[in-house]
Amino acid sequence: MAFADEVKIYVKAGDGGDGLVSFHRERGIPHGGPDGGDGGDGGSIYVVADHNEHSLAP
Repeated sequence: MAFADEVKIYVKAGDGGDGLVSFHRERGIPHGGPDGGDGGDGGSIYVVADHNEHSLAP
């Protein structure tokens, strides 16, 4: 078995989506402006080590 001292792992969290298209409506304000969101920043990724795992090989 060959020894590897470096492993590259690719992970990707969400991108938050496309957001919401909507416009502000309020009594007395006929043309309110956009009030939709931008979809946010997406999710987080947590890396947790396991003392019982001895290899990153699939």
